[in-house]
Amino acid sequence: MARRSGFSEPTLRYYEKIGLLGVVERDASSGHRRYDETVVARVEALACLRSSGVTVDGMRRYVELVDKGDGAAGELRELFDEHAAHLAAEIERLRVRQEYLVLKARMWDARDQGDRRAEAETVKRVEEILRRF
Repeated sequence: MARRSGFSEPTLRYYEKIGLLGVVERDASSGHRRYDETVVARVEALACLRSSGVTVDGMRRYVELVDKGDGAAGELRELFDEHAAHLAAEIERLRVRQEYLVLKARMWDARDQGDRRAEAETVKRVEEILRRF
């Protein structure tokens, strides 16, 4: 399950301990965890949530709502809309940071080539980006 989900074994044990995974059956002879389809689906959902920046508290909220069933559909939609908006904002911040790095590389290239005009234009664009932060 660790390989499949990307979570470390200690993280999976922690998530089980705090109730995010529900009941995880154990093999009677070895004591190894046996993840049924329901738990596997939950681990995969949690892995997706975690990789998109959802906190443990956010995952707890997700599990609580899913466990409520269809009656929580509206709340689940709101939860996903909120996290999608948060992720979109983070993507935009990353895009701006990437643009900054590309421009700084161009600025140093222009300086290295002795192209003062290109350097000045690039510096101006870098300053514009910094104002957006």
